[in-house]
Amino acid sequence: MESPTLLILAAGIGSRYGGLKQIEPVGPAGEIVLDYSLCDALRAGFGRAVFVIRRDIEGPFRERVGARWERRLPCAYVFQDLADVPPGFAAPAGRAKPWGTAHAIRAGRREISGPFAAINADDFYGAASFRALASHLMSEKNPAAHCMVAFQLGQTLSEHGSVSRGVCLCGSDRLLAGIQERTKISRHADGTLWDEPEGAPPTPLTGREPVSMNCWGFMSSVFQELETAFDRFLRGEGGASPKKEFTIPSVVDGLIRSGRGTVKVLETTSRWFGVTYREDKATVQAAIRALVAAGEYPAQL
Repeated sequence: MESPTLLILAAGIGSRYGGLKQIEPVGPAGEIVLDYSLCDALRAGFGRAVFVIRRDIEGPFRERVGARWERRLPCAYVFQDLADVPPGFAAPAGRAKPWGTAHAIRAGRREISGPFAAINADDFYGAASFRALASHLMSEKNPAAHCMVAFQLGQTLSEHGSVSRGVCLCGSDRLLAGIQERTKISRHADGTLWDEPEGAPPTPLTGREPVSMNCWGFMSSVFQELETAFDRFLRGEGGASPKKEFTIPSVVDGLIRSGRGTVKVLETTSRWFGVTYREDKATVQAAIRALVAAGEYPAQL
């Protein structure tokens, strides 16, 4: 069985948070969220890490992350660059940010030749998520059979503001049929959950809905899918827009609808932690301290 690669999306600016949140310390010995993901991935059987970063953060990122992990597993670095487009295309005037999550994953195409998982650098997914991804990626023989880890909505909320979540739609076969975007979810004082987007009626939610937190498992065939979809995106309205993003849910949706691939939904009851707002940091720190106290992680990674 081929050990899968972990592709870490670490090029995000973190505008709502303010600052370079990917390397904010949250663990008892100064660990960052990504340290726990790499620890969990290594224990689950992942054999390599590829970091997608921006050129302007390469120095501090290598110093903080690379220096710690390059001794434990092979690491590579790729850049999400606005100019990284197929021949014949160029970024439109006024575009300052790269093209989105699918563009970030595409950046790993020259470093990855086998199955891989793709995660956000600043999200805590838990050991069970990496075990589920590794199990699928190391046992699946179909080159078009991808997967994703879905968390229960109620386990992914912030106490400090509303969140957007993609609710996974799937049948009894646990294959993803689509993702329904919910754009303004919050918990009310009475404990109920509501999606209250501007200009639309509020929708009650149970908290048990499976949601995507950008925790994907892909076979390497997805890179050809990304290339085709990116070409189509750039030829359409995305190529002229200064803000429109090329997202992985849109690529996955096209893959599923066309019948060119499937995505198995691996559901977990684990709690997801993320630093969406600066105030979330204290919550994440407390959650990690509890996991360390319970013996899930050593006091120093």
